Amino acid sequence: MQHFGDLDSATEEQLRLNNFEGKFDVKEFVGSISERLITQSKASSGPFDPKPFIRTFEAVVDKLISVRKDVQAKTEQMEKSVRVAEREYSKKMADLNRGFEAVGSSFSTMESKMNEVGRTAVRIGEQLESIHIERQRAQAAHDLINYYNQFSRGDTSRLDALKKEGREGRSQVAVILRRLTTVAREVDLPSADKTRENIDKYCEKFEKDMIYLFDRCYRKGDPKLMHHCAQTLLDFNGGASCVQIYVNQHDFFMNKVRDTANHSDDLLWNNVSKPDESPPKTESGLTELFGEIRATVAQESQIVQAVFPNPPFVMQVFLQRVFAQSIQQYMEQLLTKGSSLSDLAYLRILQLVHNQTSNLVEDLKAHELPSITPSKSSLEISEFRRVLSGALTVSGTSTTSVVSAMLENAMAELFVPYIEGQKYLDRESKSLGELYAGLLANYTRYHMRMQKVKSSMFDRMVDRLGAAAANTTTSGGSSTSAQAAALIMRYGGISSERIQDKSSEDNVREEDGLLSIDVAEKMLKWHAEAVGRCVELTSQNDVPKNTFILLRVLAEAIGAAYLETAIESAIARLEFADPKLEPSLQPLEVLRSVDLICHLWQQYTNMALFPLAASSVTVRREMTIFNNQTVSRTEGAANTLIQRTIDATITWLSLQLSKQKKNDFKPRNDDLSFARVNTEPCVACCEILEKVRDAAIQNISGKNREAFLTEIGVSFHSLLLDHLRKYPVSATGGLMLAKDLKSYQDTVASFNIPALHERFEFIRQLGNVFLVRPEILKSYITENYLGRIDSALLKPYLAQRSDWGQFETRFNENVDVEDVATDSASKGLKDRFKMAKLGTMVKDLEGLKLGDGISMGIPSGFTGGFSIGGRGLNNNSA
Repeated sequence: MQHFGDLDSATEEQLRLNNFEGKFDVKEFVGSISERLITQSKASSGPFDPKPFIRTFEAVVDKLISVRKDVQAKTEQMEKSVRVAEREYSKKMADLNRGFEAVGSSFSTMESKMNEVGRTAVRIGEQLESIHIERQRAQAAHDLINYYNQFSRGDTSRLDALKKEGREGRSQVAVILRRLTTVAREVDLPSADKTRENIDKYCEKFEKDMIYLFDRCYRKGDPKLMHHCAQTLLDFNGGASCVQIYVNQHDFFMNKVRDTANHSDDLLWNNVSKPDESPPKTESGLTELFGEIRATVAQESQIVQAVFPNPPFVMQVFLQRVFAQSIQQYMEQLLTKGSSLSDLAYLRILQLVHNQTSNLVEDLKAHELPSITPSKSSLEISEFRRVLSGALTVSGTSTTSVVSAMLENAMAELFVPYIEGQKYLDRESKSLGELYAGLLANYTRYHMRMQKVKSSMFDRMVDRLGAAAANTTTSGGSSTSAQAAALIMRYGGISSERIQDKSSEDNVREEDGLLSIDVAEKMLKWHAEAVGRCVELTSQNDVPKNTFILLRVLAEAIGAAYLETAIESAIARLEFADPKLEPSLQPLEVLRSVDLICHLWQQYTNMALFPLAASSVTVRREMTIFNNQTVSRTEGAANTLIQRTIDATITWLSLQLSKQKKNDFKPRNDDLSFARVNTEPCVACCEILEKVRDAAIQNISGKNREAFLTEIGVSFHSLLLDHLRKYPVSATGGLMLAKDLKSYQDTVASFNIPALHERFEFIRQLGNVFLVRPEILKSYITENYLGRIDSALLKPYLAQRSDWGQFETRFNENVDVEDVATDSASKGLKDRFKMAKLGTMVKDLEGLKLGDGISMGIPSGFTGGFSIGGRGLNNNSA
């Protein structure tokens, strides 16, 4: 075995104990030991010899074992030392704990003794305080009696001397005089009246002297002496007199007479009465006044805190004077000038002042002054009040929100004369009525002029407006809708006595009588401005009720005076039109405008007005009922107009069919007949049907268009059924008839109404019976749509064949024999082909009529689940 001494010095250095401390890598350790041996092995030319490696590692292992033993021995020795140290430490800690417990016990004993001494001292202090209070009471009563006796003798030398001692003396005199005044009211002696009179005279003289001193210090700008005077007067009688002097003599109120004429704001006053211009936001004079108020209050808040012992009270008096004098006077000038221009100018100026004043109040709230702790003299007075009852209450303390509360009350009182009761809302309604009446003046005159031929056209509208306007004179409190109606009549030139004369004098254009989306938007814009002003100026509790009132004004203007007037005028033109002339389809354009304006109107009502009434369930319900009734009235008029349009169209179609010549379908000259594509009545009917179709597509949408065109198609189908029974048809004329019927069918097919396709296919097949040869006629009428009709019902049409007389007998005999032989089979055939009478079939096909479901297309969500035109037109649906 190799010994430690056989190891080289480098290996022995690596086997030192300090090399194993810290970070130790086994691979690196083995590699460093083997590095020299590997080098020697590579240098040897012979085969690999492991013995040097074995010897070296055996020596290293022995050395490592020796090192481990040394480390274990040192570890055991250190563990023993640690255990000894721990025992010593535990012993010392136990001794310290016992010492701390002894100290804590001593402190507890000391604390209990101190508490006992403290309680004794508190009892002694309470007794001393009680004695001191009794002594103060006795001394105060003694001094007060002496002063009272001196006054009874007319001697004031003692008080005069005390007053000359300076600030402290004056303060004491103020307290004494206040107490004497209280005592004098309670004493009932023979000489008490004279003494009381002496005391009052001295108090009056003292107050005048202090006020004079305060005024002199105010003029000199001596805040310290001003504070002394204010405090003395506060102790004496509350200090109201010096506060009034300070406020009354303030430069802000001296020689400050503001006039609107001094501020040339021409742009504002030129535009304030124009409803299409935006409401003004500022007025130069008002802005200047409020700027001065802000600067003055900011400065005065600092002065008041330095001078007066009760700054919130002084600031309250100062701000009340600002609102009552400066702001109110200038506000009255602005409103007077606005009222001289128009109601709209008055209301806009009122809103402007309210808005600016609200901003001013919020800015002034930032100058809220803190409460002031009562002074020593105040404490003495309150103490003395416990001795003598009935003493005067001392002002000098305030809550931290006194200025803010005063500002809110001052602003409310400033606007009460203008918005109390119904005064504001009546003026708002009157203004809206005037604006709407002026806007619709030419419109109303135009529709009045249209009735020169028959003046009763507007009887219903005039009666309605006249009845509403009569409420303003016959009833004590006129409604806003009645006022609006009266204004519309007055500005529209409608009167019960001069209606004919007025209409003849008006000079209006055709464009004035047309419905316009721009006009409707303008009416809604003006109404929205009025509603916004109402929300700002009136109480939140009154907003739902006031919104309802303004909704009535809007409904009267846009519903009755605008939309219904146009509808009634269109109905009157249809009723009084010459039946020999082609009917005008302009009513459909009116309906389109009515539809769009109603849509806009209801959307505005739903989105802008109904939410304002959400806080009142009752008002919201009443608004919904009123709105539904108003729209129902408009939709009823629209339904009537559509029905009149259909009637005029059908009348015209019937007139054109009546122009059919007797020999149109039995021509003599075949060449000339075939040169024509269609007969003249057919061309005329197709032209009017195409115009109706185009007008319906342009002006009506959805189910409304389908119902309208279906009514036209069904009615025209009935006309054709009756038309075919009136004219004889030859073989060549049957071709002409077939071409006419095909034109009818193609024109109606362009309606794109599936319900009409079968009807006019039946008409076409019915027209073919004039082309079929007699021998196959019987089989033809049992096929397709004709097969569903009893053959007996077709005989009136077959009888119009020019050759019907030649085979009528044979046709009837064959039919009778077949009917007897195949009764049951024929019955089954009829059931199979759904054979029925022609009248029954026509009735079944008349499933949709105009009265059964045309709506104006307003979404149901706008007015709580109804669509304009939907209810009024469904009255006959079963």
